Amino acid sequence: MTLAAVLVLAAGTYALRLAGPLLRDRVTLSARVTLLMSTAATVLLFALMATSALTRGHGFAGVALPAGVLVAGVAAWRKAPFVVVVVLAAVTTAVLRLLGVP
Repeated sequence: MTLAAVLVLAAGTYALRLAGPLLRDRVTLSARVTLLMSTAATVLLFALMATSALTRGHGFAGVALPAGVLVAGVAAWRKAPFVVVVVLAAVTTAVLRLLGVP
């Protein structure tokens, strides 16, 4: 039964991914809908980032993790390479935790 569920989900995922290129020229969206979809994607990504950065389990993650995310955000804003952004975030969080900051 698990294999069948995996196969059904794989087929559905493939169909959704294939629908985009096939329907690109057939479906036209208004400028307002395009703007709303872009804004919705940005809001969802920001909410995911905030949830991941501020919580651990069912509570507050402490100060070290959000500080690392803040450093990563500044580095990304300054157009640092992705690897540098990740390393800066990890080092910041690790050093703060090493110093005893929760």
